[in-house]
Amino acid sequence: MTTYVYGIARRTHLGLPEEMGGVGDPPRPVRTLAQGELVALVSDAPEDLRPKRRDLMAHQNVLAEAGAGGAVLPMRFGGVSPDDDAVLAALAEHGERYLERLNALEGKVEYNIKAAHDEQAVLHQVLAESAELRALSEANRKAGGGTYEQKLRLGERIAAAVQRREAQDAVLIERALERAADDERHGPESTGWLANLCFLVDRERADEFVAAVDALRKEAPHLVVQVHGPLPPYSFTD
Repeated sequence: MTTYVYGIARRTHLGLPEEMGGVGDPPRPVRTLAQGELVALVSDAPEDLRPKRRDLMAHQNVLAEAGAGGAVLPMRFGGVSPDDDAVLAALAEHGERYLERLNALEGKVEYNIKAAHDEQAVLHQVLAESAELRALSEANRKAGGGTYEQKLRLGERIAAAVQRREAQDAVLIERALERAADDERHGPESTGWLANLCFLVDRERADEFVAAVDALRKEAPHLVVQVHGPLPPYSFTD
């Protein structure tokens, strides 16, 4: 039977969630595979594994339970190995690198920050900052909305100004939060967000990081900022 892998921890890790329910229906019990100084948190893999909410939550809950007791290298959902022996072989082959990352991540959690513009607020802002855009907008208003060409010209100018503002705000967000974090990574680019950033934060500084996010929201009310965390440090396991 194939083996589902949740994460990797030190053999001395306290409170590993053995026998906890994992992925599958019914949930497969979590167990450990030990090799040298390391253990892998695993369970039997269900044959019909899909990214269903139940299994996604089970994966996350196992890692959250394990992470409460010490550093864990989290696998992303869907990590399946041919069998237990293949997992043990990976621990033996890459053990030194895994231990190095566990040391680096001890006491750390991840926060994911996604940010977008409040469309109306940023529109008012770019108009307030540009006399040229205000003049074009006023001319169109006085002309009953303006011709198609005039509307197109104004729309293009506003879109370019908003795009420049997005680049500026992405830098603003990064600089505002990096002081409360130990490391940062850029997440995958996606439509709808001007920033998708992952921050590695010391557990003891988590309140400081959240306070920095709140301060950013007050400083830049034209931004819509979403915070996800604390999470296992998925983006920093290499």
